[in-house]
Amino acid sequence: MSPPADPSETPLSPLASADDVTTYARDLPAPQPHTEAELEALLGLLAMKPQPRTVAIGHSRDGPSSAAAEAFASAWQARGGQVLAVVPWPETAASWLRPATRLTAGGPDAWVIAAGVLGFAQLARRLRHSTDFDPARAFAFATLSDSRLTALTGPAALHGLRGASADGGTWDVRRGWITSYPRTGERV
Repeated sequence: MSPPADPSETPLSPLASADDVTTYARDLPAPQPHTEAELEALLGLLAMKPQPRTVAIGHSRDGPSSAAAEAFASAWQARGGQVLAVVPWPETAASWLRPATRLTAGGPDAWVIAAGVLGFAQLARRLRHSTDFDPARAFAFATLSDSRLTALTGPAALHGLRGASADGGTWDVRRGWITSYPRTGERV
């Protein structure tokens, strides 16, 4: 992928190029069922100060992503949080505008994402191009901790995104790099 000369430049189209999809989306793993450790780590990430009260949850339409979104919604509401929207999307779409606007409607405090890499990469490009989505207020399940995500979105598009790993560790995106952190109390 050829990044723009100036990372603040917005591409003319929010869609990833066919070349980038061919290069980076080959052999992407399917989303896996979430783990309890992953769900707890994700909830822990959202315990930041000030703690978000409202979230919008987005997910791919595959079984594991749908189940992860449902589990998060239940856990969030059990802790007194409010879910403003649960927005599913397909892995391929013509523009991604509809799910992007539904996910950002109502001004949630945070977004939680359970998705496959390619579908979310395309949606993330649309979110950054057409909405007030801020990846520093977004949190994701383990499937998205794949370096091909930032290759498909561009290095600045998801700066600040944080997520949970299946083993209960965490990860984040900084300047196009995904860094993983062990579960609290674990040695590296």
